[in-house]
Amino acid sequence: MLPTKEEALEELRIAGEMNPGPWTRHSENVGIAARNIAEKIEGMDPEKAYIVGLLHDIGRRVGIVDIPTHIYQGYLYCTEKGWDEAARICMTHSYLLMQEEFDYEPETEQEQKIKDYIMAVQADDYDRLIQLCDALAVDYGFVILEKRFVDVTRRYGIMEGYIKGWEVAFSIKEEFEERMGCSIYDVLPDIGRTTLLTPKPWKPPVK
Repeated sequence: MLPTKEEALEELRIAGEMNPGPWTRHSENVGIAARNIAEKIEGMDPEKAYIVGLLHDIGRRVGIVDIPTHIYQGYLYCTEKGWDEAARICMTHSYLLMQEEFDYEPETEQEQKIKDYIMAVQADDYDRLIQLCDALAVDYGFVILEKRFVDVTRRYGIMEGYIKGWEVAFSIKEEFEERMGCSIYDVLPDIGRTTLLTPKPWKPPVK
């Protein structure tokens, strides 16, 4: 079950008031990228792709939080709403390696619940699509994968497993492009211009 696109946009607007920041524009752009790619792939639902893209980071509504927290909070929120398809994407969007991400024993109950969930699912087209679009969309538009990877590394530093995740993203890109019959970049508005922009990494305001 999913909300309507109007409901999803309203949820994102409210979440942005709760926790202002560029993440809401990023989420809108993930939705746009997902919709535009899905329109080119037989058997995919562009509206579903748009909605789950809009809501993939909705867990950030609770404030400035780390990756596991925003993933789990988004999952809980969408589950409470009855939006199981969006809840799934909240869980899977940050784990490009899926089960391989969890070659360790989590230290918190929250991370253990995320691990249990990921270990029980196989990534489908929508999981892979949002994982890819999460790496293509920034708050100011769309960028090539290499640019986005540098952006994330500038903000968070290089972490173990990043390179493997990048390889998965390129693999997903190639798979979708074969099914689309064109480059993913062909359907991302104004990417030639926005890829060349180099804004400083966003930092939360000091309270």
